[in-house]
Amino acid sequence: NYSLVPRDSRLDQAVTQWLQYDKSELQKCFGARMEFGTAGLRAAMGPGVSCMNDLTIIQTTQGFCAYLEQCFTDLKQRGVVIGFDARAHPPSGGSSKRFACLAASVLISRGVPVYLFSDITPTPYVPFTVSHLGLGAGVMVTASHNPKQDNGYKVYWANGAQIIPPHDKGIAAAIEQNLEPWPKSWDTDGALQSSLLNDPYQDIHREYCKTIQQHCFHRELNTNSEVKIVHTSVHGVGHIFVQAAFKAFDLHPPYAVEQQKDPDPEFPTVKYPNPEEGEGVLTLSFALADKEGATVILANDPDADRLAIAEKQESGQWRVFSGNELGALLGWWIFQCWKLQKGEGKASIKDVYMLSSTVSSKILSAIAVKEGFHFEETLTGFKWMGNRARELMDQGKTVLFAFEEAIGYMCSPAVLDKDGVSAAAIAGEFVSYLASKNITLSHQLRSIYEEYGYHISKNSYFICRNQDTIKQMFECLRNYDGENSYPKECGGFAITAVRDLTTGYDSNQPDNKAILPTSKSSQMITFTFANGGVATIRTSGTEPKIKYYTELCAAPGNSDLNQLKTELDNLVDAIVEHFYQPEKNNLTPRPE
Repeated sequence: NYSLVPRDSRLDQAVTQWLQYDKSELQKCFGARMEFGTAGLRAAMGPGVSCMNDLTIIQTTQGFCAYLEQCFTDLKQRGVVIGFDARAHPPSGGSSKRFACLAASVLISRGVPVYLFSDITPTPYVPFTVSHLGLGAGVMVTASHNPKQDNGYKVYWANGAQIIPPHDKGIAAAIEQNLEPWPKSWDTDGALQSSLLNDPYQDIHREYCKTIQQHCFHRELNTNSEVKIVHTSVHGVGHIFVQAAFKAFDLHPPYAVEQQKDPDPEFPTVKYPNPEEGEGVLTLSFALADKEGATVILANDPDADRLAIAEKQESGQWRVFSGNELGALLGWWIFQCWKLQKGEGKASIKDVYMLSSTVSSKILSAIAVKEGFHFEETLTGFKWMGNRARELMDQGKTVLFAFEEAIGYMCSPAVLDKDGVSAAAIAGEFVSYLASKNITLSHQLRSIYEEYGYHISKNSYFICRNQDTIKQMFECLRNYDGENSYPKECGGFAITAVRDLTTGYDSNQPDNKAILPTSKSSQMITFTFANGGVATIRTSGTEPKIKYYTELCAAPGNSDLNQLKTELDNLVDAIVEHFYQPEKNNLTPRPE
């Protein structure tokens, strides 16, 4: 591939350095090409076909462009939007902005109009732009909350949602057929001067802030609210956009964590730039909140598509809500707001839907049963929820809310993906409303559980970098009591149903065939227990993790919380001991 790259002295130096690496390092970089999947690409920035660099970005975009040309005869009328975060990797010269400019150069060389943001944006701005302008596709260059050396290439289809099969396979095949750079692919200077290049930044920022105001229901209350909120963007892109979203809702601006508000690709104040990891990422937020007398903290991940929330308790301790708890709170609140709507535009409740992924809490299902709207479960990942939401909207249905336990929330159908910016503004209004009634988020959550039944969850993971071990572990579960025989119990907990979305088996269906789509490329088995517990064990598509998601669903009225928590703890211990077998399989537990 080196022969395909324009020669310059910096690159010559880099190649000389690479040749001094040991063979295993070279093998890692050049041994296997990155696989393009439904999540696009995600890998370390650096040399070789297994990493994110100028050449692999050009090859990927050439394949994507060729595939779009096959699919859309009007691609040159539609165009493609490209956004980027603030990631940069000085040792290799790679950065999100550089990669975005190269992607734009490739598309413009084929006569495709490009809407390239002139500055960093949150990931949700890309799907918003696809839908708002009716474009053919979108690309976001980001690795979200991954470690600092990583980057990614995330793709949206013309419907405004992330791609799902068969597009991933089609794009991957087109990449393989277009590996040699096209004549003008490297010409970023020419592309940036092209009449085909548009900067949507100001227009889209204004339109986004205007659009999310449809979800503001208590403007006067917001204006007068005395609630103090802290916000951190964890060295990512979120600060100015969350400030603008609060302004759009007439909320007082949140206090920004000074050390973390500006984009910094080094993420210097955190070990992991991921608010999902909880308290470690929020240490500076707690300190600022205590200083200012704030009671609520909002935290975005670096590309601002996720949102974490913490609240100060009466004891003075901080409570970081889980993704499932926030799904319950936001889902309940958005339904209450929907009930406030009046006029002809309001849908009948039989046409109202909420969605969540199959590994997320079933709380929305319990609320739907009692309130009369529809709830649907999808496969894991917002690509499935976004596409399903689009299908429902095309049928005239109203999709109020979708969420996944990994602190991802779709609070507005204007963005068919998780969106931490609109979620932050909606959460700000929710907190202000509750405060006016002298209610905390924790109290409201308890009220929801008392009305609809407690849903206690416990999710975590083990790290495993050995693919053979992972495969062996799942094969053991599929042949537990002899060939093709799943476990019937786990540490004394009886199992009543098994669904395996790798093989397509579901013991709950009359023909034993799963209804949800199956995929042989990832491992995922769900066990239902006689005590009301549900556990899903699955591999991650982007990280070397074997995750587990467990939940105990109690009927309304069963409010012995300590007993429920103890039972779930015992169930999780049994799953770890009997199904994971961490010592035997040499698994590393989640770092504290």
